[in-house]
Amino acid sequence: MARQPQWPNGVGLIVPYNGSVESEEASQVMVPRVVFIQGGGAGVDQEAALRRIFEAAGAQIEWLVFEAGQAAIEKGLSPIPPALLDAVRQHGIALKTKLLCPDPERFPNFNIELRRHLGLFVSVRPLRNVPGLASRFRNVDILLVREITEDLYSSIEHEIVPGVVQSLKIVTEAACRRFFDFTFRLARQQGRKSIHCVHKANILKLADGLFLDIFRQTARQYPDIQTKEMIVDNCCMQLVSRPHQFEVLATGNLYGDLLSDLGVGLIGGISAAVGINHGDGIRVYEAIHGASREAIGPGRANPLPLLMPALEMLTDLGQSDAVQRIRRAVETVLTERKTLTPDLGGTATTEQMAEAIAVALG
Repeated sequence: MARQPQWPNGVGLIVPYNGSVESEEASQVMVPRVVFIQGGGAGVDQEAALRRIFEAAGAQIEWLVFEAGQAAIEKGLSPIPPALLDAVRQHGIALKTKLLCPDPERFPNFNIELRRHLGLFVSVRPLRNVPGLASRFRNVDILLVREITEDLYSSIEHEIVPGVVQSLKIVTEAACRRFFDFTFRLARQQGRKSIHCVHKANILKLADGLFLDIFRQTARQYPDIQTKEMIVDNCCMQLVSRPHQFEVLATGNLYGDLLSDLGVGLIGGISAAVGINHGDGIRVYEAIHGASREAIGPGRANPLPLLMPALEMLTDLGQSDAVQRIRRAVETVLTERKTLTPDLGGTATTEQMAEAIAVALG
């Protein structure tokens, strides 16, 4: 029987097609539909590599491809097409490259805009080592859970008088309750015994004070989970010196953004980065890192920043055998160091590295 997605109380559970599965046998033969969101730049090369690797592994996916961000703008389309949003809402699962922006002065951050349109409210960043990838620490296994609807990312700013700008940090009880309820349920379902709440309530006594208070209230409903509180600057130091003390890090939007990249740096960099965004009945797996083809060079993108979240998605779709085979193949290619892209210390193209992984699959 396929492993069921391990996410809290149906939040983001995958419902292929219209969700009408009459039997276990029927569910096993259905090929899941996944919305693929192409944001342009390096994502174009990463998509081709992913398709080659999944094909070689026998992964069963029906892709529904939409362009967004820069890739859509270049074709005269809306950067976040309504048809894309409808498809994600209908099928409940998506995989995306980073949505590039041709002009940050003219356009908003399309990655944040997509989250808002879909009602995504939490981002889970698993921080785990990738076998074969050099890192500062081994055996790291942390879930960083980040609230993504408010905080300074509400982007509410104004100029009070010339030379004086005010940016508002928004923290609401409703968003905090939803976030911590998700976090505690996730920790329990995945067998985690402790949660660290990361805050700056010693300075931001109202905003982070509310965040911390809702954490304490929610914790009373989960006596089996040990709760700890840590000021964000201390957390940075602890994370780079003793990361194994952490099981779950629960953070607001800004702190989570900073700590997630810090954590990825401990386990090998962008090749180990994974992002999984959750909404009601929706999950969006995303490549955290991407750039223009002009910056990287055509055909020179590292395929792993898209492959790693795709493997998390494939696991949750119940295709763990293919995932394990791909992970072993990736380890082989990383260990041999013969066919790596320039950012990994090699000279290979994206296509060559993907082909090496496909060959290693046997």
